Amino acid sequence: MSRHDRGHGGLSPAAARRLEYAIIGLGVVALLLIFQPFGIALFTAGGVIVIVAALANNLLPLAQPGVPKRSVVKAAMIVAMIFCLVLLAAIAAAHLYGQFFLKPPDPNTVTGKAQLGAKPWYMHGFTWTVAAIAGVLACVLMLQGRRRGGSEEGSGEHHPSTSPGE
Repeated sequence: MSRHDRGHGGLSPAAARRLEYAIIGLGVVALLLIFQPFGIALFTAGGVIVIVAALANNLLPLAQPGVPKRSVVKAAMIVAMIFCLVLLAAIAAAHLYGQFFLKPPDPNTVTGKAQLGAKPWYMHGFTWTVAAIAGVLACVLMLQGRRRGGSEEGSGEHHPSTSPGE
């Protein structure tokens, strides 16, 4: 831990433990909702929470005392951005699969007319929302890197190199 990280929001042992328990608890709640016999809506919520819990598991290595809160938030933003980009790639791949491997809809049937009249995947609000979230996260992460790099350059602090020969 550097001198700048002390006193600037490093996780306390209790906070690190709470973060770890929250991430693990999220997965347990998701499994309980998936395997409950009461309703399909609870199952659906469990399915969504499983994805969130799986992504949150990437933060478990950072649930250590002394880790700066900024690092945890930055890692969460990176995981969310990657998820959005992968989701967009999956939507595009599903579209391409349909274009190349499925026969086109028959315009003489009611189902075919409905399929041909549907908006294309790139016109849906969901697709653009996911793309906008990914873009905003990328911009915020880039600006954080520039702001942090700029503040360290002008601090006058010397960081000795660990490379041999310097």
